[in-house]
Amino acid sequence: MTLHSLPVRTDVPARSSAGKPPGPGRRPLWRGRAGRQHHAGPLAYLLLGLMTVLSLFPLYWTMVAASTDNTRVSQTPPPFLPGPNLFSNLSRAWDEAAMGKAMLNSLIVAGTIALSTVMFATLAGFAFAKLRFKGRQALLTLVIGTMLVPPQLGVVPLFMLMSDLGWSQQLPAVIFPTLVSAVGVFFMRQYLAEALPDELVEAGRVDGAHSLRIFWSIVLPVARPAMAVLFMITFVHAWNDFFWPFVVLDMTNPTVPVALTQLSAGYVRDQSLIMAGALLGTLPLLLMFVVLGRQIVSGIMTGAVKG
Repeated sequence: MTLHSLPVRTDVPARSSAGKPPGPGRRPLWRGRAGRQHHAGPLAYLLLGLMTVLSLFPLYWTMVAASTDNTRVSQTPPPFLPGPNLFSNLSRAWDEAAMGKAMLNSLIVAGTIALSTVMFATLAGFAFAKLRFKGRQALLTLVIGTMLVPPQLGVVPLFMLMSDLGWSQQLPAVIFPTLVSAVGVFFMRQYLAEALPDELVEAGRVDGAHSLRIFWSIVLPVARPAMAVLFMITFVHAWNDFFWPFVVLDMTNPTVPVALTQLSAGYVRDQSLIMAGALLGTLPLLLMFVVLGRQIVSGIMTGAVKG
């Protein structure tokens, strides 16, 4: 007797995973759970709202302090509602700190550093993740090991090098030492190791493409979400960097953080003026996030689903 010749009973009702027949108006349990949409409860919305308020409060307080005078800011309790002096304080901070030139310098520095970091880190991350060459692991360990060295240790020799090159008090002295970062290389290596299948690289090899063509046609489309995130993080970090630009630049050619020090140079610090300058320095970052934030978040989600 073969397996196909055995009789099959058709009078037994199908049972769900709970052991009960589904019935005329009842779906199986597993089918009901599949595709079920989960909704956040009131506690989740409360926590999200609280975190949003806590995240936005420093920006709100900066605007409030920038819209009042120095006497009102120093009072106890401090004001929690905007005052009438916002635009006048912004105008004073713009003139006294030369914010126009400082913002242009910061845009050049941060944009150049962010673009170069994204390109070099993506190239190095692709090499460490998918290419096989001698000494790859040793080089990756060396790159990661540089993150353990405090940057303050290299300030004196780096400043001497910039002086020998004739770049002291110039923007190249801020740009060139930070054209690529070990954190960016490691970040892109980890992303490409998971998001880029080996089969795509091998398919490019079979089609006769060299490594740079594979990088341009295959790696860049896959790495675009991580590149957007790395660009934004690097841009914000370069825009807010104070220590090295303060060392190598002067007040005639400053970036935004260096220019803001002029607002606190007096004997009595005008806190409202300092807050107005800080608000001016923050507005370009907020504008960039408003313009690019949606694309970056959607790119992250797309990369997460594909990975």
